[in-house]
Amino acid sequence: MAQLLFPLLLVALLVPMFLGVRRQKREAANTTSMQENLKVGDRVTTTSGLLGTVVDLDETTIDLEIAEDVVTTWLRAAVREVRTDDAPGSAEFEPHDSEVEATEPEGSATTEAQPPHTAVDGATVEESVEDTNARLTKE
Repeated sequence: MAQLLFPLLLVALLVPMFLGVRRQKREAANTTSMQENLKVGDRVTTTSGLLGTVVDLDETTIDLEIAEDVVTTWLRAAVREVRTDDAPGSAEFEPHDSEVEATEPEGSATTEAQPPHTAVDGATVEESVEDTNARLTKE
């Protein structure tokens, strides 16, 4: 029985290690292939989390436009992924209705039940966006 235990223990330890190495090699090959197949206009994310659009390519570097007329140069190896979403404002940052309700403190009134803005003397004030902007530019 003891003679069979040692080979089984080796197999039990080496098989998961072997499978893990294969998975890492496959992921590294996919990443390298993605970095080699970049093209102008691709929206990418760098390893540091910067989002940008490819505007120029070289053998080892890429130029990313990170804001309007702001172009930075990066190594191709710094590209983590090519983004497929076209919308600049992703839905993951917009709160859902259930999240908004959950963030309101209990017992607080909703915006529909709140009274309109009141001035110091008690008169109601209905101020439009244009009025607010004009007032703020004067001050």
